[in-house]
Amino acid sequence: MANLKEVKERINSVSSTQQITKAMKMVAAAKLRRAQDKIIQMRPYSQKLTAILNNISSGSEGSTDIVYAQERAVGNVLIVPITSDKGLCGAFNSNIIKATMATLENEYAGKAITIMPIGKKAFDYFRKKSYPLKADYYQLFEDVSFDNVKRAAEEVMDAFVSGQYDKVILVYNEFKNVATQIVVKEQFLPIVKTASEETSQQQQDYIVEPSKEYIIEELVPNSLKIQFYKAVLDSNASEHGARMTAMSKATDNAAELLKELKLIYNRTRQAAITNEILEIVAGANALESSD
Repeated sequence: MANLKEVKERINSVSSTQQITKAMKMVAAAKLRRAQDKIIQMRPYSQKLTAILNNISSGSEGSTDIVYAQERAVGNVLIVPITSDKGLCGAFNSNIIKATMATLENEYAGKAITIMPIGKKAFDYFRKKSYPLKADYYQLFEDVSFDNVKRAAEEVMDAFVSGQYDKVILVYNEFKNVATQIVVKEQFLPIVKTASEETSQQQQDYIVEPSKEYIIEELVPNSLKIQFYKAVLDSNASEHGARMTAMSKATDNAAELLKELKLIYNRTRQAAITNEILEIVAGANALESSD
């Protein structure tokens, strides 16, 4: 059985850890509220913009008029895994890395793969791999703003148009709620067209001015930048939700461990007191016998 000093030191250590995890949970909760507000406000705009784009671009000309929708033989692929800068958020980062590696090995084996990590965790992992790394934007989460994300999106879009990449894939966590983050693998480029009966029916509701071509030319790049920004915001909110959940569980586990340690401490203390009493009684008996 451990001595009292060891148990007491461990109790103090677990108690200090519990205070840290509780503080981190509160910080994550505060950051989550702001990040959640951003993604909730962004989603309706992004969804409506995408719906209008699909409606306008689903005409008779098809997708050939849009440079960002040109289908090519896939030889060069850019994959953008979006992780966090910090850990202590459960399986948040490892899920993205696993999904990215599965995509590389299963879907694009034999292709020329380039990795564009966003988030230090993705950068730290993939810089040790043999894949070419485009590491200009891995510190994007130090200042999450549309202007910063827009520059990254524009560079990716220009590289696709120039033929440097034939396909661009985003891998990120989609925020559902505090406890649920869903790993999403999304084709960013070329644009995936959806032509449904509902879309065809809704097309009659739009009057396009000054021309369909002008609207597409202006709308498509903005829609892609918004889509990229939404993925970053989703990942940002998911990170804080995952960290809040992880720190909440860690705090609860520390509380359970403290209960066990205090029980061990009390038992050890009682055993030590009992031993001391037995020694005193044995000493007194020995004295009486000698007399």
